[in-house]
Amino acid sequence: MNVFFKKHIILLALFAVGIMHYAAAQVTVNASIDSLQLYIGEQARIKLEVSCPSGKQLDMPQYDWMLIDGIEIVGEVKADTQYLNKNSHVLVTHEYTVTSFDTAFYYIPPFEVLVDSQSYASNPLALKVYTFAIDTTEVNAIFPIKAVAECPIRLSDLWSMLWAIMLIFVVGALVPYLLLRYKDNKPILRRVTIAPKLPPHQVALQEMTRIKEEKSWHREDPKQYYTELTDVLRAYMEERFGFNAKEMTSDEILERLNEQPDKEWIDELKSLFSMSDLVKFAKYKPLINEGDMHLINAVDFINKTKVEVAPTAPVVQEIVVKEGRSKQERMLLLAGIVVLSICGLAALYVALSRIVHLFF
Repeated sequence: MNVFFKKHIILLALFAVGIMHYAAAQVTVNASIDSLQLYIGEQARIKLEVSCPSGKQLDMPQYDWMLIDGIEIVGEVKADTQYLNKNSHVLVTHEYTVTSFDTAFYYIPPFEVLVDSQSYASNPLALKVYTFAIDTTEVNAIFPIKAVAECPIRLSDLWSMLWAIMLIFVVGALVPYLLLRYKDNKPILRRVTIAPKLPPHQVALQEMTRIKEEKSWHREDPKQYYTELTDVLRAYMEERFGFNAKEMTSDEILERLNEQPDKEWIDELKSLFSMSDLVKFAKYKPLINEGDMHLINAVDFINKTKVEVAPTAPVVQEIVVKEGRSKQERMLLLAGIVVLSICGLAALYVALSRIVHLFF
């Protein structure tokens, strides 16, 4: 009975040891350093990698600013976590940046991590720190600490300040102007000069002068020439005699003119309108002297039938264009004042900060 009991005890102990060994094999801790040798003040990076099953409670080692005596921690990279083997394992990487200011050969003991409150240790590391060789026999080999040197001011350093000052001047000119516009809401008055209307014969004679000065082109395009000539006469007759000559045919116009008491110029107009109809509708090409003669006849007709009117002086009137600025215009003015004021304050801050930075 005692032998049987002892055998079971031994088997259970071996099974427990096997389970503990398997669990320990599931956790690996590895430490590495990127440089084994440094000069004083140089830096090295230590990487600590821990692999363990997912779901375990992992506690990394905590340091203040000293890793060991003589080696300082100047920076840490936050732990990075990666899942492996279909998320069955997790790999946690933590980096430390270290330096030293004492020459020595340093032994860095293993890093200890806790996985479910069980301690696991990494491999140890070593670091050799060297100093700089100084020739103490040479007097000029060691120099005192130099004073702080002042950098010269360059033009590129002044650009932001100059732009800010220019913006301040622009804002300083625009904001008062907009404030005056905003406060001044009086009706807007404008002086308008009303020129008297020219008599119809003066308008017609001006057009005849223009046609005469451009007579060179009517040799190539007589249709346009006679069209312009008769159009001027139709406009004049409409204003002078009061019938709608622009919408009438040549025969209708001559018929209405026959109603006038003075008919001595009708024959001349008959010749002109007849030639115009031939040119426009029958593509007839008149002689050059015929075109000049019809222009003279048209001018004579205007001079003989014109009615002189006493000239009148231009009338100057003062009229109200608006009764005041609308609410929308006032809101736009106010918004412009606010935006420009903010830009001016920002430019003032930039200018003052650059002045203090460069000169004080």
